Amino acid sequence: MTVERVGVSFEPELLEKFDKLLESKGYTNRSEAIRDLVRKSIIEAQIESEEEQVIGTLTIIYDHDVGDVTNQLQHFQHFHLSEIIATTHVHVERHACLEVLVVKGKANSVRKLADHIRAIKGVKHGELVITKSTV
Repeated sequence: MTVERVGVSFEPELLEKFDKLLESKGYTNRSEAIRDLVRKSIIEAQIESEEEQVIGTLTIIYDHDVGDVTNQLQHFQHFHLSEIIATTHVHVERHACLEVLVVKGKANSVRKLADHIRAIKGVKHGELVITKSTV
């Protein structure tokens, strides 16, 4: 692979903070860290498109004793077989469960799916993390 050199200027304070961050994350050089930041920014810009194909996870914590949350989650997941490709269920505490849903599809569909699941009574928290399905 060929690479092109580019120059980047930093204020001293910003460079010092950047170097500390790189050290804490285990980077051995600035170039790889900057390349990672650029890649991340490009992917984030691309997945803002509602039509972009994405893949990711929706992690939720819910209280299985609240209302009909367990049945609602199962029903909703069965209704969205094309977007939900896998799930994992973990019993966290006596009343708390954690589920991780692996999701795939158009960005707008995946976001709507996550919003609807997070809105179910009994779901305490949900975090959607998506990236491009093809890099």
